[in-house]
Amino acid sequence: MNTEALVDKVCDEVINAIRRQAGGKPSIFCPAADSELCLICGKCVTRVPAAVNKIISEGACRISSQPGIGKVDTSIAGMIDHTLLKAEATEDQIRELCREAAEYRFASVCINPGWVELSARLLRRTGVKVCTVIGFPLGATTSETKAYETRDTIGKGAAEVDMVINIGAAKSGDWSRVKKDIQGVVRASRPNVVVKVILETSLLTDEEKVRACEMSREAGADFVKTSTGFSAGGATAADIALMRKAVGPKMGIKASGGVRDLETAREMVKAGATRIGASASIKIVQGASSSPGDPASKY
Repeated sequence: MNTEALVDKVCDEVINAIRRQAGGKPSIFCPAADSELCLICGKCVTRVPAAVNKIISEGACRISSQPGIGKVDTSIAGMIDHTLLKAEATEDQIRELCREAAEYRFASVCINPGWVELSARLLRRTGVKVCTVIGFPLGATTSETKAYETRDTIGKGAAEVDMVINIGAAKSGDWSRVKKDIQGVVRASRPNVVVKVILETSLLTDEEKVRACEMSREAGADFVKTSTGFSAGGATAADIALMRKAVGPKMGIKASGGVRDLETAREMVKAGATRIGASASIKIVQGASSSPGDPASKY
């Protein structure tokens, strides 16, 4: 970039900053521009690190920041699906979930299908994805219903889907039916949407967990996931290690259900997890813990 172009770019940035302070349209260089979450906070190092990294890559050797931005464990934050799947979740709670996800740079928000459209609008251009659940929480709907639900939610803005397997078919040993069920969702999601397959590990034997992982891999899914958070148990490091062995090194694994603190999250990652599903996300990235008695911690 020549000197004249560099000066022009700096001037544009200064003008945009002034406009933002005056309540004008946000700068196009901000990932949150045109989003309902956009706010003038002076905390880009925390809130929009991608934009900061872009500036650094173009030649900056030092970036300023304001006091009070707080400390976030970014190595964990980028692996978290910030989750709220309670039936009684309100619009205000979903809005707050999205605001937190944008602030802490979580991988996604994971919400019920009815909130996908709102969440997609709130998170537009923030870098946070919208994840939703399919056939949730029992996995007992038909394959056709799951495929339709997948297409519908993708049309409304979902970038990732977490589907529950046909648990009854798995317990019956009907693995061809389990695989077909997963394939229907995978086909409906292609080419750009990530598919995570929820096994509900607390209901399966180790042999069944391995077979479910194999069916998920063969069906073309991107991740296998431990739990819905609505059944008898959640993620364990032993299950994560078993699943990692079954799917190999390339497939993603999501630990979900009962991950309430940073120590547990790190334990899951060490065992092989590449994504964490949690409602206690902020406590995790801040290094605090959530009590098992916390009603929200189940989700």
